[in-house]
Amino acid sequence: MIIDKTISNINRIRELINVLIRYGFEDIVASTALKKLVPQSTKISWQRDQRSVFEYTHWERIRLILEELGPTYIKLAQIISNRADIVPEPLIRELEKLQNDVPPFDFEVAKQIIKKEFGKEIDEIFEFFDEKPLGSASIGQVHRARLHGGEEVVIKLQRPDARKKVETDLSLIREFVKLTENYFRQNGILNPLDIVDTFEKTMYKELDYSNEARNIEQFKKFYKNERKFYVPRVYKQLSTKRALILEYVRGCKITDVETIVSWGLEPRKIAERGMDIYLKQIFEHGYFHADPHPGNVLVQKDGVLSLIDYGMVGKLMDKDRMSFAGVFISMAQRDSKKMAFHFRNLSIDSEIDDMRRFEYDLNELIEDFASLDVDEMRMADLAQALQKIIYQYRLKVPGGIFLILRALIILEGIGKSIYPDFKTFEFVRPYGKKILAEQYSFSNISKEVIENAIQIFGYLTTIPSDLKLLFRKIKKGKLLIQVENYGYEEITQSFDKGSKRISLALIILGLLVSSSLFLLSNRKSQLFSFDDLYTLGLGSYLAALILIGFFLIGYLSKSKSKRKPEE
Repeated sequence: MIIDKTISNINRIRELINVLIRYGFEDIVASTALKKLVPQSTKISWQRDQRSVFEYTHWERIRLILEELGPTYIKLAQIISNRADIVPEPLIRELEKLQNDVPPFDFEVAKQIIKKEFGKEIDEIFEFFDEKPLGSASIGQVHRARLHGGEEVVIKLQRPDARKKVETDLSLIREFVKLTENYFRQNGILNPLDIVDTFEKTMYKELDYSNEARNIEQFKKFYKNERKFYVPRVYKQLSTKRALILEYVRGCKITDVETIVSWGLEPRKIAERGMDIYLKQIFEHGYFHADPHPGNVLVQKDGVLSLIDYGMVGKLMDKDRMSFAGVFISMAQRDSKKMAFHFRNLSIDSEIDDMRRFEYDLNELIEDFASLDVDEMRMADLAQALQKIIYQYRLKVPGGIFLILRALIILEGIGKSIYPDFKTFEFVRPYGKKILAEQYSFSNISKEVIENAIQIFGYLTTIPSDLKLLFRKIKKGKLLIQVENYGYEEITQSFDKGSKRISLALIILGLLVSSSLFLLSNRKSQLFSFDDLYTLGLGSYLAALILIGFFLIGYLSKSKSKRKPEE
């Protein structure tokens, strides 16, 4: 079984290698451990759609490779396209073009999945079941149905081989990245294994539909009193990890302006309501729908908005939520120093060695946008500028930030498509001010003071036990102190050479003094005769002369070798 899996993996990696070479990335193969897996007989085609692959840009070829490798790789590309901290901006633009169009599986397969998940035939659960799916993706597909109680529902079914394929592809992706990690880093893709880890977590969450069910229930709690936004009900008691039953929401896509107008609704108000709902998710709840593309935003006949597909949800901690708002506020105030402060607070880690330079770059960004009217400002341009700063300074910010920027770009596009005069920044500013007021409110400051006091108290209570442990180690002689000296190598080497020379000089001096004493001695020794002492004296002189000779030869040869390069 293990051997079969290994052979299968090798064949798949060879297939991947062939795709890489076909698109002109033979340097990845030639400069990494992958070259060992290329058969000598492999023949390469250098064409794509009757066009040389070298007519495509470097980043376009990466996108073409991912498209050819299939759904899992496309899903990986869609996820990393949201990570501007580790992926260059030109590659992000290419990855955003990828579409995950996957053919649906047959109705007979759907029936088998339902029987396996629920232990019942399809007719026992549903009064009506539409054989034609509403949509299909790499992990599953959605069908419309009706329960025996009359409730209109949709059921999301996971493909029978989805988990196996995902696990195989994840294993191959990890091995491939390990073999080519240095290549990715040299080409500006930082921490490629971190990307794989993030992708792995996301994919395994999507394979478990109970995560989406929990997300929906959480949104239900947040918006239970909201009249203009509706979250569909989830039938959790009827759902499983691979089959999710949801309430069917009637409505049209938010971009279907013709239908919206025919219902007597104003597109401008619909666009504004959508942005308002989304900004409330970000800045008030810190819990937001992360994929608001037009197909996931529905408008009901009475103007109520509804979001569907809660598989991808973003989260922000209160601290990050306030820092993110601070970035926008300080930008509006044209304060680069404050903007740098909020960016630092937002970052988990960074490589900002020169804060003055960082502030200057932010000031340049502010000046670029300060000269624009609200009509000219585009969220896509601002997001691109912010992502460039994040990538340039290696700012490790929460992943939710990139999901927000991406979502705001999508929402701005939706808003302008249904109402051309839609102005995104007019909606963002009030929320920023509201968050700033919240940050410096008495309740929030009190909360921070209490949290800091608890933390300090916690440190104080652990000090006695920490000291006890320290003294115990000292008593047992197990305390290890490691000291590392940097920049003292030359001094250490000089001391080492000097000590050797002093030792040699002392030996020579000792030989000379002892030999002199032996030669000048007139007293009889109990052990040696005078002739013996005379011989010892001569021997000591000779040994001293030999040592002096070796020292002079070594010194002269070193001096000569040092002078050669200068000549």
